[in-house]
Amino acid sequence: MKFCPKCGSIMMPAKDEKGNRIFKCRCGYSEALEGGKMKESIKHDNEIAVVEKDIETLPKMKEECPKCGHDEAYYWLQQTRSGDEPETKFLRCAKCKHTWRDYD
Repeated sequence: MKFCPKCGSIMMPAKDEKGNRIFKCRCGYSEALEGGKMKESIKHDNEIAVVEKDIETLPKMKEECPKCGHDEAYYWLQQTRSGDEPETKFLRCAKCKHTWRDYD
């Protein structure tokens, strides 16, 4: 992430009129992209990009998978309701990748 030295806003990757990759701010400031790689993303109407979480970085716990019976699952907490409600625990089987919710 790069911040604009002029106004402090987040600078977004873009291309200039010559096709060179740059960082551009909404205030008009821009600078050349140096060294790093910039991933290109194509945005189409009516399409939603889904990014799967890298499950190897999630913590594991002993929990039986309802689909395959394996006894180990990755888990994470996510706020799915209003702020005064508790988080929902999601689990993903370490073997078959089946995902389910745990309602305690």
